[in-house]
Amino acid sequence: MDQKLQDYEIENLLSWLDKIPFSRPKRKLRRDFSDGVLVAEVVKHFFPKFVDLSSLTVPFNSREEKLRNWNLLNRKVFPKLDFYVPEEAISRIVLSSPGAIEPVLSALREKIDKKLADIASKKLILNNFDTRNLEKTPEEIHVAEARILAQLAKMKIDEENIQKTMKQKLVVESCYTVRDPTLLRQFLLEKDGAILDLQEIVKILQTKVEKLEHLLQLKDIRIAELTKTNAYLCV
Repeated sequence: MDQKLQDYEIENLLSWLDKIPFSRPKRKLRRDFSDGVLVAEVVKHFFPKFVDLSSLTVPFNSREEKLRNWNLLNRKVFPKLDFYVPEEAISRIVLSSPGAIEPVLSALREKIDKKLADIASKKLILNNFDTRNLEKTPEEIHVAEARILAQLAKMKIDEENIQKTMKQKLVVESCYTVRDPTLLRQFLLEKDGAILDLQEIVKILQTKVEKLEHLLQLKDIRIAELTKTNAYLCV
């Protein structure tokens, strides 16, 4: 994150930022992003639920308020992207030091791209569930139903394993005092990441349950149609 970007990397970064609608015009990168507000707007553009902009202040060259914003982002927002900005980097950004903000924005962009790719991958998995079951026979519907139930059971096991792992880790960490701030920060980031993973699994479970309920409805409709057809043919 401390590595200076090449000119072409900065141009690429600026082009990426130009596609984001900010609340105020960008004039000078190192000053515009020094208070952390526009950084929060970057994250909110891609993940609206990750950021509460009302919790941030728009400081008038107040170093303390700028630091408060960045510390808030480090605690509440960046962990959702498995991202963290070191204190020394924040100090340089707040002072609008040349070359301080560009590497941070570049690293943040990489984390955003990775998160977007992960979400797209999970959506693809969910979309693989076949909801066009009106074309299927009752036997085929029962097979599809059994397959989804098995997958739901596996997801439940995964959720329970994550909960168990988190509890064990908290017990181990509570057995001694973490005196190294770096180790403590890393532990908190890992804990927040595990919680986010668990929340995403719960969301996937809920979505799959909804798809299962829809599948059952389609099964009932199909069976009713087949029964009606058979009755008509027997007349």
